[in-house]
Amino acid sequence: MFSLQNAQSLVGVAVVLLACWAVSENRRRFPWKLAIGAILTQMILVLALFGVPPLRDALLHVGIAVDGLASSTQAGVAFVFGFLAGTPNQPYTLTDPGSLFVFAFRVLPVILVVCALAALLWHWKILVWITQAFGVVFEKTMGLRGPPALATAATVFMGQVEGPIFIRSYLPSLSRSELFMLIAVGMACVSGSTMVAYATILKDVLPNAAAHVLTASIVSAPAGVLLARIIVPRDAAIEQVQTYDPLAAKKYDSSIDALIKGTTDGLQIVLNVGATLIVFVALVAMLNKILGIPGDVGGAPLTVERGLGIVFAPLAWAIGVPWKDAPTAGSLLGVKLVLTEFTAFIKMGAIPVTAIDPRTRILMTYALCGFANVASVGINLAGFSVLVPERRNEIVGMVWKAMMAGFLATCLTASIVGLLPAGLFGNG
Repeated sequence: MFSLQNAQSLVGVAVVLLACWAVSENRRRFPWKLAIGAILTQMILVLALFGVPPLRDALLHVGIAVDGLASSTQAGVAFVFGFLAGTPNQPYTLTDPGSLFVFAFRVLPVILVVCALAALLWHWKILVWITQAFGVVFEKTMGLRGPPALATAATVFMGQVEGPIFIRSYLPSLSRSELFMLIAVGMACVSGSTMVAYATILKDVLPNAAAHVLTASIVSAPAGVLLARIIVPRDAAIEQVQTYDPLAAKKYDSSIDALIKGTTDGLQIVLNVGATLIVFVALVAMLNKILGIPGDVGGAPLTVERGLGIVFAPLAWAIGVPWKDAPTAGSLLGVKLVLTEFTAFIKMGAIPVTAIDPRTRILMTYALCGFANVASVGINLAGFSVLVPERRNEIVGMVWKAMMAGFLATCLTASIVGLLPAGLFGNG
């Protein structure tokens, strides 16, 4: 039943759309049809995934398949690095199971595997056929061409750098709007390798955590497309006149050649991504130390996250969070934006069940489930500089706006979830 709490989330929808329209490169070209279609698509997806038993079961199996890719990757990592890969058999007494999730051993290696698989599938022409199939579906629904449609779908499960790898040969020919959309959608979603970690963190405080995390990444893709199109409107004329032969741009001599070259490309991306992450996180920590020099203010030291928490409290309320929980929720949004969503999920997982409203925890799961943060700006610059170096300067000029679009896309998703009956999620 629709209530005042549900109506509150309408404020979040309006705020997100207005914010993106305010920074649009062409405010006169607001995509009204896409806005209505994307929002309806999000609502229908959530209703179907949680309300239709066969789809709910299918969602579970997709999650298992994604986990299978991550675990298969871990087999290779464990062979090279042994117990450092986070295998169950540790040579010491384990007091903190969460410490086994090491970004360098659990996330970065997936990029290598995806790079190799993408090259092999490209050599077998399977990706070309899939691209054409996706083109038919997405052209009729959200106006996307085949290549960016495929990358968008891959990004939902593979991640912000891995998704575009599937259409690497197409990247130079994408329009500005399409390239911006890929970056924005990448920041609006998360990867399959991290979904499992988030679900593990939240399982003790959020019923059906895995379904919420997986649904959040799927449903945020249409939101990312919508907000990207608002900020950088589509130029259909440019897209229609482009001609490009992907097979001519990327050829492999054999399947083994494809695997080797794909792995080599992936290694370069992994090194760039890892190094950039270290620098960005270190800079935020350095800034917090500087802010903490004056000592405690209001009973706690000044930090970037604390300041952003105050700033984002109204946004948290607009999404649908009760006002009593808004400061806490706003702080989580600030942590997600400055430090990474992984840190934000850990902080939310540490909040006792009775400390915040169940509705707040569900909405924040969707609002936090995306890669939009300062570190991801560096990740995208590093990744796309390797994937499409000739467009690096263009990407530098749009990546911060893409982060904003990705951040607000998850907020839009949370608002859409807030509009739906709480009983749909077993909380009514």
